[in-house]
Amino acid sequence: MIVTEEAIKQQISMITHPQLKKNLLEYLSSVAVRDKIVEVVFEVTASELPVMKELQQSIEKNISNLSNVEKVHFILTTHRSVEKKSSSPTLGTLLGVKSIVAIASGKGGVGKSTTAINIALALRKLGHRVGILDADIYGPSLPRMLGIHEKPGVTEDKKLIPIQKYDLKVMSIGFMVSEKEPIIWRGPMVQGALQQMLKDVVWGDLDVLVVDMPPGTGDIQLTLAQQVSLTGAVIVSTPQDIALVDARKGLAMFTRVRVPILGIVENMSLFCCPKCQSVTEIFGHGGARKEAESLGVPFLGEVPIELSIRQGCDQGTPVGIAFPDSPSSQIYQAIGHKLWLEIEKNLDAQARQTPEITMA
Repeated sequence: MIVTEEAIKQQISMITHPQLKKNLLEYLSSVAVRDKIVEVVFEVTASELPVMKELQQSIEKNISNLSNVEKVHFILTTHRSVEKKSSSPTLGTLLGVKSIVAIASGKGGVGKSTTAINIALALRKLGHRVGILDADIYGPSLPRMLGIHEKPGVTEDKKLIPIQKYDLKVMSIGFMVSEKEPIIWRGPMVQGALQQMLKDVVWGDLDVLVVDMPPGTGDIQLTLAQQVSLTGAVIVSTPQDIALVDARKGLAMFTRVRVPILGIVENMSLFCCPKCQSVTEIFGHGGARKEAESLGVPFLGEVPIELSIRQGCDQGTPVGIAFPDSPSSQIYQAIGHKLWLEIEKNLDAQARQTPEITMA
């Protein structure tokens, strides 16, 4: 017998608490059932968090009483209270993390994950404490690109411990599932997984958390913008027109949710033949720079098509590690330097005035 959403809600409705102003079901944001796993997401204000945490065990127990339920995922999110703003770390910030930067693209296949990894390594080489989160739930690539084959540890209070690799703190859904196993989840479960990897991970003290985003402008992008205070976003694009069209959409999405654009990177900008040294503009050249200039956002740099960049990520040893003094590594290092200047600039601006995130 399949567990129905109605049956789950009925079990939840049996639970009450004198300090809650509304019926518990009114705090229920979403319900998802996959095989014999039930995921429930509750959204409350900061003042209601302690009460909901008290009720977590009762909620999980009631749902587990239903037949064919083997596991319950309880996810708790918060929103800003209308009557009083809160400075709690759960409302838009991650404890110990100074800045969060999304590396995004309007479409797939532009080398966004490769760019994200090498930017993270460049920032670390500059002396900053760096973490990287693989937010591409359906197609996680960081485990392979960083050569990680282990699972993260868990603390006594069930927090995930990020894996350390190349002096980066790394988290990905790919650590928990087989590379050959497809992730077939509906939107609420994907959003819940992202929230857990953001807030149920012991990130510790970081100067910057780099978030490798999935392509497009969907659930993950909106969830990230709603759940944490992003310092800004970097848009990755190839120079060809079709890629730039989608890059503009990604840029417009972040602008709409009031996330600053820290810059644009032109990937696969040129190809230099290693034998004859002739330069070929396979996807055109300079399109991303012109786009940045027309939009008034920083242009962070051009990354060429190079065999060592592709091989490094396929083999789990990025070019910044395998060939730290190569021209490509120096390009990423320059991009990292420019990006950090933009991060500092936006952190100063956010410190003076923190804008509210609103959704249309």
